[in-house]
Amino acid sequence: MICTIKQSTLASCVHGLGSNSILQRRTPCPIRRSFFTPPLEAQSVSKTLLAASKPLHVSSIEGLGSIRPLKSVIKCKAYEADRSPPVEAPDAKLEAAKRVKIGIYFATWWALNVVFNIYNKKVLNAYPYPWLTSTLSLACGSLMMLISWATGIAQAPKTDFEFWKTLFPVAVAHTIGHVAATVSMSKVAVSFTHIIKSGEPAFSVLVSRFLLGETFPAAVYLSLIPIIGGCALAAVTELNFNMTGFMGAMISNLAFVFRNIFSKRGMKGKSVSGMNYYACLSMLSLLILTPFAIAVEGPQMWTAGWEKAISQIGPQFIWWVAAQSVFYHLYNQVSYMSLDEISPLTFSIGNTMKRISVIVSSIIIFHTPVRPINALGAAIAILGTFLYSQAKQ
Repeated sequence: MICTIKQSTLASCVHGLGSNSILQRRTPCPIRRSFFTPPLEAQSVSKTLLAASKPLHVSSIEGLGSIRPLKSVIKCKAYEADRSPPVEAPDAKLEAAKRVKIGIYFATWWALNVVFNIYNKKVLNAYPYPWLTSTLSLACGSLMMLISWATGIAQAPKTDFEFWKTLFPVAVAHTIGHVAATVSMSKVAVSFTHIIKSGEPAFSVLVSRFLLGETFPAAVYLSLIPIIGGCALAAVTELNFNMTGFMGAMISNLAFVFRNIFSKRGMKGKSVSGMNYYACLSMLSLLILTPFAIAVEGPQMWTAGWEKAISQIGPQFIWWVAAQSVFYHLYNQVSYMSLDEISPLTFSIGNTMKRISVIVSSIIIFHTPVRPINALGAAIAILGTFLYSQAKQ
C-alpha cells in the first residue's frame, strides 16, 4: 500500500512553527477535508493506523526535507510483513539448457566412438599392425591440439614440471590400455572386445579393495556377480574366440583402472580443463609408445603391410587410417570434456550405454554371427555394469 501525507496539512496545525515543534506537539488537530469526505480528527486517524493487525515496513521515502506549506509532499511506500516480495526461484531455462548440453555431449560421444570402432576394425582387418595404428591415433590427436593452441582455437594450458611428473604414471597406464585394446580388436570381433571391456568395474573394485584397502557396500560386491558371469558366458560361447584378443581386453581393463586411480590422486587441485588434460595425456603417451612400436613391429613390416593394403583396398585405405586416427582423438576428447559437466555416476552410466551402441552397431555393420547364449552373456554383463554404477551412488 502507499500512504501520502501532505505537508500543508501539518503546516496548518502548527501555524508557522518549525519542524521541531511538529514533533513535540501532542494535542490532535483537525485535518482539512475535501468536499466529499467527512471531517476526521488526527487522533482517530492515528488510532486507525495503530489498530492495523499487520505491521508496515517502510521501503522508501521521497521528498523528506524541511516542511514548506503547499509545496513538497512526503511519500511513504510500505508493504505488509506477510506480503513481502517473493524470492525468485532458480531459472528453469538454465537447467533445461544444461540438460540439453549434456545430451549433446553424450550423443556426440557415442556417435564418435561408434565411427572410430568401425574404421579402426576396417584398418586392422587390412593392416594388422596394432602398435603402429595406436601410435598414429595418438600422433594425430597431438598434432590437432598443437595446431589448436598455435592458432588460438583453444587456449593452451599453463603447466609446469610438477604437472608432467604427476601425469607420467597416468600416461603409462593409458598407453598400455590403448595398445592392449587395439591388439584385442585386431584378433577378435569388436563386439567381443567391448563385452569383455564391460567388466572393467570388477577390476576397479578388486584393485581398490586388495591394493588400496578401500571398502564398498555389499550391493557393489553383488553387482560384480552378473558382470563376471556375463563376461565368462560371452567368452565361452564366442564363435571366433582368440586368447590373444581376450587377454588384450583384460589387460586393457586393468590398465585403465590404474589410469583412473593415478589420475584421481595426481590431478587433485590442478586447474586444467578436460580437453587440455587429454591433449597433454596424448602427447606424453605418444612419446612413451613410439620407441616400443618401432621395436615390436618396425618400419620394414609397416612398409610391406602398407603396400599390400593399398593394392587390396585402394586409395580409400588412406582415408580409413586418417578417419580412425581423428575419430579416436575426438571421442576421447569429448568424453573428458563431459567430465567437466557431469558427475562420475552419470559418466559411468553413459559409458555403459556407449558400449551397448558400439556392440549393436558393430554386429550390424560387420555381420558378426552371434548365438543367443552369447547375446545373453553380453546382456547380463552390461546389466551388471549398470547395477554397479547404481550401487556406487
